[in-house]
Amino acid sequence: MSGERKPVTLPRLTEMKEAGDPIVMVTAYDFPSATVAEQAGVDIVLVGDTAAVTILGYEGTEPVSMDELVMLGKAVRRGLKTPLMIGDMPMGSYEATNELAIQSAQRLVKETGCNAVKLEGGGTSVDRARAIVRAGIPVMGHVGLTPQSANALGGYRTQGKTAAAAAKLAEEALALQSVGCFAIVFEAVPAAVTEAVVSRLEVPTIGIGAGPATAGQVLVFHDLLGITAGRLAKFVKPYEDIRGRMIAGVAAYAEEVRAGTFPGPEHVYSIDPSEIAELNDYLDQESLASQSTWDWEPLP
Repeated sequence: MSGERKPVTLPRLTEMKEAGDPIVMVTAYDFPSATVAEQAGVDIVLVGDTAAVTILGYEGTEPVSMDELVMLGKAVRRGLKTPLMIGDMPMGSYEATNELAIQSAQRLVKETGCNAVKLEGGGTSVDRARAIVRAGIPVMGHVGLTPQSANALGGYRTQGKTAAAAAKLAEEALALQSVGCFAIVFEAVPAAVTEAVVSRLEVPTIGIGAGPATAGQVLVFHDLLGITAGRLAKFVKPYEDIRGRMIAGVAAYAEEVRAGTFPGPEHVYSIDPSEIAELNDYLDQESLASQSTWDWEPLP
């Protein structure tokens, strides 16, 4: 991206929503992915708990710890200048009490430098969001499919497919807005439901598998670049096949090493012939050769 961009702020997101300018959000989990997001010109970067799967190799998002997300968040912060950075609050870091939620949010902000935090769901999460906002930390809400509670939702399934379920989702979104959430993620929700609900919200909404009616969209970095192996969710569009290209590149390297064609002359450093001749004379000394046999005794 050319030209100087101003840092994205919460008021800027509201301005974008009101102007109808789509908000672009991606996840990032380390310094390289953060610099890519920066240079690509995205508006929001989420250090998501999806790192549990994409980076750390867990089966789901539930096992990831606050320590792990803090480490990843620090790396992301070093690579960002312009996008708004949001830290995901991992499972177990906010559900129990308001005090725990505030302490966890403060830790994310203080140790990673993120601008805001995100938590999942309605219900008690609304109370936690209110407490964190009152403590002075901006909060992004998350409704629909909430991966941390996927087991309780019957697995990774579309949410809000009945009128009753959609009404509950709307109530959760309105409640999160009422306690001060600056934006809300809608995940795996029928497009018509999203359209009906977001029209009644004032805050920006970010969709992932929720149709085009939201103020912006978010995708997981590894999904959109084709790094993720295996079956992808229906809502994912891979824009590259980076995994395939990475495998091809490493395989080509391995082939050249085994064939003896790498490293080639262009990959090695040179030395003046007189210097190497002097080195060889030194290495050929009989006294030096005698030092190669060490007289040693094992330690007691």
